[in-house]
Amino acid sequence: MLAVTATALSGAAAVGAESDPPAVDTIEVRARAVRSTLEFDATLEAVRQSTVAAQVSGNVVERYVRAGDSVRAGQPLVRIDERDAQAAVARTDAAIAQARAERIDAQAAWERNRMLVERGFLSRAALDASQARLDAARASEQQAAAGAKQAALARSFTSVVAPYDGVVLATLVDAGDFAAPGRGVATLYQPGALRVVVQVPLSALPSAQHADDVVVTFADGQTLVPAVRTFVPGVDPVAQTRELRLEFADAVKLPGVPGQRARVRFDGAEVVRRTLPQRAVLRRGELDAVYVVRDDRFALRAIRLGRSHGDEVEVLGGLADGEKVAADPVRAGLATAVPRAAAR
Repeated sequence: MLAVTATALSGAAAVGAESDPPAVDTIEVRARAVRSTLEFDATLEAVRQSTVAAQVSGNVVERYVRAGDSVRAGQPLVRIDERDAQAAVARTDAAIAQARAERIDAQAAWERNRMLVERGFLSRAALDASQARLDAARASEQQAAAGAKQAALARSFTSVVAPYDGVVLATLVDAGDFAAPGRGVATLYQPGALRVVVQVPLSALPSAQHADDVVVTFADGQTLVPAVRTFVPGVDPVAQTRELRLEFADAVKLPGVPGQRARVRFDGAEVVRRTLPQRAVLRRGELDAVYVVRDDRFALRAIRLGRSHGDEVEVLGGLADGEKVAADPVRAGLATAVPRAAAR
């Protein structure tokens, strides 16, 4: 009788143990610093690049260069209609001739009046008046000469020339277009000195600044390490990025032309990421998910993962700091599973 009773009690205890819900350990989601790799698109840029602009108004009569042409300093790029400028030169030449004649006449009048004053036939006041007329005539002649120089300079601007030896990156006008002061006619660059420019997001700026290595991959697959890294002061107010200029040794010839794309990789950069143990992630085909604690139960939630760091993996989306997830997603998937802290 006693044996039967003991057996019954032990069986009841076993049933009660089996009815207890499975308790699953949880992990709190936290952000931490990890060593990672950052990659951004970049652009090749000439260290010396200029947009040559017109300095006078007029129709473009002829364009002498095309994109890709090599030019020498002083070589004409375009020619602007110079008829107005030529007419201005003719007007100033006539003004000089008129001013010179007036100055000669005033000089002769002053000399005659001086002689008459010395002989007592003319008052001193009359001589002073002739002196003033002579001074005004000389000033007019100087003004006309200055106008002639200005007109000649304006005429020289009808031929837009290259400011230095370089390569034509782009032409901005064609024959028949109207040129105006400040309007670009061509863009030039010196091919010997190129650099790589990358816009680094502010969120990644500290990591990029402290990266151990920076490697640039060009369109042809060639990789080069820059000799100098320079962050330009100031931030783009719209894109919220900061410009990084990567320059190379003088002996290095970059494989490309201004405007061509490249890829910049920052190795060993320290970034702050939310991470989880690999074992806490449930992977089903293309789905990555975790069981998140919700009201003393578990709820399945899809997440977006990033790079792996050993036993840890980056969580790029789907979780916030402080949330708790099941350490064992298989057991957490049971209908009766509860977080260990909530287990009874």
